Amino acid sequence: MGYWNGSTWSFLAVVLGSLSSALLLLMLVAVLYDHCRCVVPVAVCQPLKVRFLRILMLMLFGSDYILCKLGLIQLFTFVNWVFDGIPPSGDPALSIKDKFFEGILVRLYQPKAPSAVPRRGIMFFHGGCGIFGSVDAYERLCRYIARESNSVLISVGYGLAPAKPYPSQFNECHDATVHFMKNAENYGVDPARIIICGDNCGGTITAYLCQELKSRTDLPKVRAQVLLYPFLQALSFALPSHQQNCNFPLPTRRDWARFAGHYLGKPLSLSELAVAGNVMPEDIQRKHRKWVHPDHVPYEFRIRNENPAPPSSSEDNLFNLINEVLERKLSPLLAEDSFIKDLPEAFILTCEYDSLRDDGLLYKKRLEENGIPVTWYHLEDGFHAVPVLLNHWFITFPCAKTGADAVVNYIRGL
Repeated sequence: MGYWNGSTWSFLAVVLGSLSSALLLLMLVAVLYDHCRCVVPVAVCQPLKVRFLRILMLMLFGSDYILCKLGLIQLFTFVNWVFDGIPPSGDPALSIKDKFFEGILVRLYQPKAPSAVPRRGIMFFHGGCGIFGSVDAYERLCRYIARESNSVLISVGYGLAPAKPYPSQFNECHDATVHFMKNAENYGVDPARIIICGDNCGGTITAYLCQELKSRTDLPKVRAQVLLYPFLQALSFALPSHQQNCNFPLPTRRDWARFAGHYLGKPLSLSELAVAGNVMPEDIQRKHRKWVHPDHVPYEFRIRNENPAPPSSSEDNLFNLINEVLERKLSPLLAEDSFIKDLPEAFILTCEYDSLRDDGLLYKKRLEENGIPVTWYHLEDGFHAVPVLLNHWFITFPCAKTGADAVVNYIRGL
């Protein structure tokens, strides 16, 4: 019996030692990769913590890839499990319940304190490039917005690709929103004060839905749209923010390409070509030049350019494969004026060290040119998705709260 115990412990020691060595090797590779490929500007909020977070992300995605190749999980399963994190304890100010709207999981946040008048209602669509994120991953940010703005918030748990292929995310968010708008009073919400909000690809969905719903006569009018560092166009990746932040670690240009490929079900080589620069035929670029061009980005956001914009390309085969990305679902910035006019007022949050910064700036310009009031808030030391890290212990950042407070202050004024 002792022999077997000794052998068992020896075997476990070897296994644990091998796993520890593999983890250390993975960490070493992550550190080397980070320093060789990524650039962290000193002006970003807590640059050393950004580098540390990048290393954690590389280890996380590396572990997920290894487990997938071993056949133990589906791709991104481990990543999403970690992103969901440890659930926070109960909130004494909020009633939090999971429900289903038209068969779609939503999480309902309602302030417990009585209100003399119906409250604002917020439909919230999380980001994550359509392949990450969940109501759990956004729990802390949604609680904060609902509690501090004294609003009823609905966080939509739409399905993720590849299990739920694009564009099912848009359809599920549309159906959940219509359900809520028709039943707002049942949740103590004023139908005239419904706000649609989203970050990253959730911002894409928000912009598109506002364009789709503005002409519906069977629904109340959307009070406002809140776009947090949104992805709004796939016409040009040669805008200044893409060139300036192509090697910023959270995420890099290659990360964006990989995520886009998985979301749209395209080969990685194809998405890398698309994100690398200007691959749309010149006639397509000319058609949309009045809306999307580096010259339309305010000068103060262009002077940091260190990399010249790539030359345009005539990759017709590439365009034929990805022309769907120019549709309004993925590129609401390219919508004709008829879809832009009479949209609800907007709040747009941008971050300086974010490849998507200029999407927000250009959409702000388009909205204002069509007479839509826009409130714009820019995190000068922020990076993509930093508000999601609000109250996440040691990986949170001061600008996360700054950005979340800007959203809350805007909503309070509606």
